[in-house]
Amino acid sequence: MQRTQLWIGGKWVPGAQTVTLKNPHTGEAIAEIDYASVEQAETAIEAAHAAFTSFQGTPAHRRAEILYRAAERLQARLEEAARIIAAEGAKPIVAARAEMERTIQTYQFAAEAAKAVHGTTVPMDAAPRGERHTAYVIKRPIGVVSAITPFNFPFNLVAHKVGPAIAAGNTIVLKPAEQTPLSALFLADVFREAGLPDGVLNIIPGYGHELGEVLSTHRHVAFVTFTGSPRVGKIIRAQAGLRKVTLELGSNSPLLVDEGFSEAELDRIVAETAGGAFSYNGQVCISIQRVYVHQSQFESFTEKLAARAAQLRVGDPMDESTDISALINEAAANRLKGWLNHAVLRGAKVRTGGKFDGSIMYPTVLTDVPTDVELNCEEAFGPVVTVTPFDTWTQAIEMANNSKFGLNAGVFTKNIERAFQAAERLETGGVLINQIPTFRVDQMPYGGIKESGSGREGVQYAMEDMMEVKMVAFRTGVFAE
Repeated sequence: MQRTQLWIGGKWVPGAQTVTLKNPHTGEAIAEIDYASVEQAETAIEAAHAAFTSFQGTPAHRRAEILYRAAERLQARLEEAARIIAAEGAKPIVAARAEMERTIQTYQFAAEAAKAVHGTTVPMDAAPRGERHTAYVIKRPIGVVSAITPFNFPFNLVAHKVGPAIAAGNTIVLKPAEQTPLSALFLADVFREAGLPDGVLNIIPGYGHELGEVLSTHRHVAFVTFTGSPRVGKIIRAQAGLRKVTLELGSNSPLLVDEGFSEAELDRIVAETAGGAFSYNGQVCISIQRVYVHQSQFESFTEKLAARAAQLRVGDPMDESTDISALINEAAANRLKGWLNHAVLRGAKVRTGGKFDGSIMYPTVLTDVPTDVELNCEEAFGPVVTVTPFDTWTQAIEMANNSKFGLNAGVFTKNIERAFQAAERLETGGVLINQIPTFRVDQMPYGGIKESGSGREGVQYAMEDMMEVKMVAFRTGVFAE
């Protein structure tokens, strides 16, 4: 069985304890993972701090070359990496390959962005006392970045933290999710072969509740970037003090479907909705959880969506035909089972699904779901979607906004006025018109409001947060005769 260690300062280091990693779908033990202690996390931060002294001066073209080479090595080992995702995260292999394609693109975007960092000039003479001053703004790397990542996109969401950090000239301490450490550790060899200096990237699997505080409070940590639950995000925010923090937290993304679509058009919307709701078992931050459909098309839409969900194939994630596999762990399945039972007790109707087989939840479509039950007001993070009718567009927007979350919202409409109303009034970090909210390409700004977090990812936007702005001014004519 594979045995892993910590990656600190360019060396493999034994951890303080060893934990058995199991495949969520089969329950089979797949690796023995060394976990870091608090003291080893401190060592990793110190290593990153020492490396920053020299790496911050690395020319942009050199940082770009490293990132391009890392992308090339990931491309060469794509199938190997995809199978790691499928084994440790139970992500269907087709989806795992798609994640790797996106991961490669993310590092390529980071390479391009490394060469595009620039400052601006300041019009000093716009103020009466600004004459005879010339000023400009430069951007400098911030220092050591603590990156805490989730299980659901163990390569690409790591790339969205590691790529921008390296592109900006920072160093990183990465703590991957407990369920998916192999994906993160895979990067040690990738970046070593790409020429990344020792200490720039440090990878320390471990328990979040043990390492979170030191990663958020150590004096050499300048920036904390976290993707995970609102509960943990609030703790990190409180611990981080005056440090910069980016938080990518929960969501229960709404989709609004207007009136006036033909049956063929509705078929296409339903197909995309099913993909957005059930891809990777709904374990996606922007998975569609709430659908609001105009009353005139509600029943047709719901029947089509239920039929589509029922056709999805449940099976082994390594099977090329599998659509749905096990949830990340038994606790996730038990939580969803309890939430589903509560919704049904409150009057919700199961249109399809609602069944469990161990940690597998069959794709589930519900109607008549009260607004205050968990499957409507919390983040399900499972293959379940609620469908609710509306009469007016204003009502649809109000129902969509009735959430403590605000990450992405999707809208399908042929009415340009309603499209602009949705864009203006939906309380989310992103509004996608005639697109599902689960759509994301990796150069776009991505982040939420309310309990969905703060800050933005997307390589260029993440880099802005990972750099400090320094203003430089020259006064001329001081010594002129």
